[in-house]
Amino acid sequence: MNASVSRTLRNRVAKGLNTIIMAFLSLLLLSPMLWMISTSFKKPKDVFTYPIQWIPLNPVMTNHIKVWTTGDGFLMFYLNSLKISVTLMILAPLLAALAAYGFSKIEFRGRNQIFFLYLCLMMIPQQVLFVPKFIMFDWMHIYNTHWALILPGLFSVFGVFMIRQFFLTIPQEISEAAFIDGAGHILIFTRMFLPLSKPVLATFAIIDFTWNWNDYENALIFLIDKKLYTVPIGMQNFMLEAGVDYNLMMAAATAGVVPLLIVFFLGQKYIIQGFSSSAVKG
Repeated sequence: MNASVSRTLRNRVAKGLNTIIMAFLSLLLLSPMLWMISTSFKKPKDVFTYPIQWIPLNPVMTNHIKVWTTGDGFLMFYLNSLKISVTLMILAPLLAALAAYGFSKIEFRGRNQIFFLYLCLMMIPQQVLFVPKFIMFDWMHIYNTHWALILPGLFSVFGVFMIRQFFLTIPQEISEAAFIDGAGHILIFTRMFLPLSKPVLATFAIIDFTWNWNDYENALIFLIDKKLYTVPIGMQNFMLEAGVDYNLMMAAATAGVVPLLIVFFLGQKYIIQGFSSSAVKG
């Protein structure tokens, strides 16, 4: 009895220590973001005070108001980023799921070889494709439009791979039984596979939204008109205008992080389910 109580006590102490260590590491990793948020509510004279004022003694909203009202404002950049990111968050998982279904459940000659070549695209640096994309977009007359970011973003090699791994975990007997009942591939995909793959689709949608919201290089190269700028380019433009005003910079950065936090907290319950269900099949 004493041994059992001692073992239980040791387990509780170990769990408590693990909790304390993980909490400390989490705060350590979050400290830059906490400083960013804190600074966005400070006056210029309080930015570099030591010791650091994690909670401003005299918080002000002036910095956040200036972000949205000074110069071009962030509203236009926000609307452009939302237009691109939300569109791709909806369409990219659907197209990836269609391709994943074909690579996992439809038998055709050379399927595995084609999928291997498809995966090889993940090894090509995106910077190598900038010149071919520029030539192609100029020929298609979509250069300096949001289509230059939306069309390439519709196709994700990572999304196809991730969803395909999940589809491989679904027993083939389910599809065969549906075929016997007279269902076709479209019906099986829409009525069976899509409802079963909600966790992995939601996970990929969150990842895709994050990628596109933070996409800096493509927006920098393929967008010229300031009215088309997304949040990353708009933030750079704003920081150049603000100079060394760290308060405004941190307020702008805080505004840029808010949509990511909202999307993450709304879909966080799907992330672990999605990754665990799409784990590589041994």
